Amino acid sequence: MVDRELIASSADPPLPGAEPPGLGFIAVETRALNLWYGRFQALFDVNLRIKAGCITSLIGPSGCGKSTLLRSVNRINERLGYVRTTGSIRVMGQDVLAPSVELIQVRKQVGMVFQRPNPLPLSIRDNVLFGLRLHEPDRHRRRSEREEIVERALRTVLLWDKVKDRLHHDATALSLEEQQKLCIARLLPVKPVVLLMDEPCSALDPKATEAVEELMWELRGEYTLIIVTHNMAQARRASEECIFMLLGRVVEHAATDTLFVTPRAKETADYIEGRYG
Repeated sequence: MVDRELIASSADPPLPGAEPPGLGFIAVETRALNLWYGRFQALFDVNLRIKAGCITSLIGPSGCGKSTLLRSVNRINERLGYVRTTGSIRVMGQDVLAPSVELIQVRKQVGMVFQRPNPLPLSIRDNVLFGLRLHEPDRHRRRSEREEIVERALRTVLLWDKVKDRLHHDATALSLEEQQKLCIARLLPVKPVVLLMDEPCSALDPKATEAVEELMWELRGEYTLIIVTHNMAQARRASEECIFMLLGRVVEHAATDTLFVTPRAKETADYIEGRYG
């Protein structure tokens, strides 16, 4: 259930197409965002402006609202019938909670990567093409065009050289690192503008984590990445801006180096120095 206190006007632009905006443009903005699971309020008046083309990390103790906020951006929380939301969430200027916005378009433009890789029980090739077939089922493509799409997506996630000779193999046979990269590749053919990553490295070993973090930096610029992490070292390594949350509220949002070296709020300092959470 969505109570829309701030509704997009008819002048709002449609959700964007393939071309990402320049750096510094605001990709995601929340205004007075509140969310309840039944009677429990999980988010309190969240106001954020997240820059396009940057990697922004969400940090904070368990239960502080990080994943709830992340999942609100592509409205995945709505799968739970007892969730109620007020306020607005704008992606590229469009309020994605507005009645005129189709959920399938939100999911097309805002991709989601989960904690544990979830490749489909299909071939590597069919995994990459799955989203495209879902969103554009009536479009006829030449085989050569489909193969170009597969190669481009796999090259983007630094996976092509490893799998180019086994595209028809079962994707679930890949290593966890390769599966996570494939899950990211699966999002790219539909040309999203925002990639949400909910602890994308929590199931990976240190070497695989390093590989996925390298991929994040490769994707930066063309995509806006928002990641949830419990790993303070990862937040410092793999993000340009950082948001600290506590008890459903945003305490501080700053450049990552600034937040970790000279935090403004005492709660932030306590958390990153291990005195809280």
